[in-house]
Amino acid sequence: MSDLLYKIAQERILILDGAMGTMIQRYKLEEEDYHGDRWKDHSHPLKGNNDLLSITRPEIIKEIHRQYFEAGADIVETNTFSGTTIAQADYHLEDAVYDINFQSAKIAREVADEMTVKEPHKPRFVAGAMGPTNRTCSISPDVNDPGYRAVTFDQLVAAYYDQAKALIEGGSDLLLIETIFDTLNAKAALFAVQSLFEDIGREYPVSISGTITDASGRTLSGQTTEAFLISLAHVPLFSIGLNCALGAKELRPYLQILAKEAPFLVSAYPNAGLPNEFGAYDETPDMMGQQIREFLELGLVNILGGCCGTTPPHIKRIAEIAKEYKPRVVNSPLLMVDSQ
Repeated sequence: MSDLLYKIAQERILILDGAMGTMIQRYKLEEEDYHGDRWKDHSHPLKGNNDLLSITRPEIIKEIHRQYFEAGADIVETNTFSGTTIAQADYHLEDAVYDINFQSAKIAREVADEMTVKEPHKPRFVAGAMGPTNRTCSISPDVNDPGYRAVTFDQLVAAYYDQAKALIEGGSDLLLIETIFDTLNAKAALFAVQSLFEDIGREYPVSISGTITDASGRTLSGQTTEAFLISLAHVPLFSIGLNCALGAKELRPYLQILAKEAPFLVSAYPNAGLPNEFGAYDETPDMMGQQIREFLELGLVNILGGCCGTTPPHIKRIAEIAKEYKPRVVNSPLLMVDSQ
C-alpha cells in the first residue's frame, strides 16, 4: 500500500478528510453514549472523550468515515486525536489506549476497504492520527516556575510508541503526527515511530502537520515555519504541512514557505475560517474552496483536507477543485519505504 500511496501522490493531489469533532457534535451525544457497556460503572465523566466512540458507538464513527470517502477523500484519519496514555489520563482511562487505537484503525480500515471494493479505480487509505497530547515538553504550564515541565521527553516517547503500535496493528497505512504546537513533542513522536519500525522490521509512511497559532507566524513553542521544517527535515517524511488554528486565507503565507523549502510532499488542512464569537466556523464550502484554489494556482500543495468546522460538503468542494490542478513538484526525491 505504501508504494501505491507514493505513486498516486506523484500523479494527483491527495484528498484528506475533514473534521471528526465537528461531525460528532451533530449527533448530540450524551454521557451514556461515551460510557457504553464497557465503562457504564466508570466513576469519572467521559462526555467529550470522542476517541471512546470508536468502541462505544462505532457505527457513528464508521458513518462519518464513509461520508468523507463518499465526498472524495482518499485518506481518512482514525478517531484517535487524544489516543495516548497522557491525554487519556484526564479520564482515568490509560489502560484503554490500545483498544481505542486498535479499534479506531480497524473500523477506518473496514470502511476504506469497503469503498475501495466499490470504486477500485480510487483506492482508499487510513492515516493513524497521533495528536499533540495536552502537555508540552518545551513550555512550563506554571508561569511562576518556568523550568517546570508537565511531561518528559521519555514519557512522550513511551506514549506515542504504544499509540503507533496499536494504530498499525489495527490496519493504518500511514501515521499522521498532527496539530503540532511544540516541535519537541513531534520529535518524541518521530523517535517513537522510528523505534517501532526497527522493532517490527517494517517502515510505514509518516506525515507531520504543525500548527501556526496566530498572526505571529509561530508555533506555540516559538518556532517560525522555516525553523519547524528544519527541525524535522532529518527524518524521511512522507509529507509535512500545516493544519488547524487558522483558515485557508491566514495559512497561505506559511504554506508558501513550506512549499518553497520542503523536500517532501506538502499538506494543508485549514479550519473553515476563523471561529466567530460563539466558537463556530462560518466559511461555506464555496468560500473555503475559493481560498483553496489560490493554494493550487500557486502550486503549493500535494495533500489537501480540512480541520475544525469542515464537513463532507467542504471536502467535496475541495476535491472537485483539486481535480483541475497538478500536485506541487517536490524539489528533492522522496525517500521510499519498504512496503513488503
